[in-house]
Amino acid sequence: MLTLKNNAKTSGHIPGWAAGLLTGFLFLAAGALRGEYTVIFRKAVMICLECIGIG
Repeated sequence: MLTLKNNAKTSGHIPGWAAGLLTGFLFLAAGALRGEYTVIFRKAVMICLECIGIG
């Protein structure tokens, strides 16, 4: 049986999963602001073209 914990002593703290999610979004936004998504997209297109045999 699943029980709920009393959150009285942990109020005001960010859970570990939420901190990890926030950190991931911050790094994703930082990479997008630097324009790194174009590099990743270009590499993905080249890999796909090589696998199909067009490139």
